[in-house]
Amino acid sequence: MSSIPANQKAIVVPKTGGREVLEFKTVPVPEFSDTQILVKNEYAGLNFIDSYFRSGLYPASTPYVAGGEAAGTVVATGSSVTKFKVGDRVAYLGSAAFAEYSVVEESGRVSVVPENIDVKTGAASLLQGLTALTLVKEAYEVKPGDWILVQAAAGGMGLLLCQLIKNIGAHVIGTVSTPEKAELAKSAGAEYVIIYTEDDYVKKVLELTDGLGVHAAFDGVGQATFEGSIGLVRRKGSMITFGNASGPVPPFTVSRLSQKNIKLARPTLHNYVATPEEFDYYASELWKVITDGSLKITIYNVYPLEDYRSAAEALETRLSTGKVVLKI
Repeated sequence: MSSIPANQKAIVVPKTGGREVLEFKTVPVPEFSDTQILVKNEYAGLNFIDSYFRSGLYPASTPYVAGGEAAGTVVATGSSVTKFKVGDRVAYLGSAAFAEYSVVEESGRVSVVPENIDVKTGAASLLQGLTALTLVKEAYEVKPGDWILVQAAAGGMGLLLCQLIKNIGAHVIGTVSTPEKAELAKSAGAEYVIIYTEDDYVKKVLELTDGLGVHAAFDGVGQATFEGSIGLVRRKGSMITFGNASGPVPPFTVSRLSQKNIKLARPTLHNYVATPEEFDYYASELWKVITDGSLKITIYNVYPLEDYRSAAEALETRLSTGKVVLKI
């Protein structure tokens, strides 16, 4: 215990706002209870949900330490903890992750990182990897031969979805903003890639699917693409909207779904992994596909913790391709 300092460096959100409100400052190392572990973080992953809390789109009490995903080493355990031990390398979903130390409940969303996976990959893969797996298995169960639309196919989530959907044996149509991103999406398994800044992606998708549209659309962009995506879903298909990168989807008239008997879902990862058993199942599935090489994690860049503003800008302006990671 003597090696654990009293204070640490962290990214603090003192009030709601843009990236300008972020502070890199010294805060106390959190205390842990009998049922918790203390993790010395090595890497943390950035996600759009970080900006949703910061902006006030999702409610959060300020001030708070930012971040919801990291990986590192267990340095202390509560007296009743049996699942983890000091020295374990773990990745977790939680809160206050953009700091040198974080407290995580033993029964929370935390998993030991297998020896053949490095900690940086663990931090970069957990939230998006689990989200991608639950989307293609539960939000809409992708089947061989399906036609699937993936919006923002070169982003962190998009690259994972393209790989998983291709591995299942379905046709992946991806949308991207630049030729460079198009190449990334193709390398991840997108059979067809549409550069929406150059072509009308709605027209192109209909051409590719003989006017029928797709069996499912996976859309993490939100407001800017929702209408295009749902318009491309075929009769009895599914519209999966899972993010707000461009802003939240406006209110929707449910009776519109009856035009083609479309299913509409707005899933979140946490409701798919709400129990320890569910989380452990999907975490083991994630480590398995990373280990066997069928899912590759693309890291856009690694930024030092103190340069979080630049990292957040790369993600939130959609400059990044793949995962944005912090070195702590």
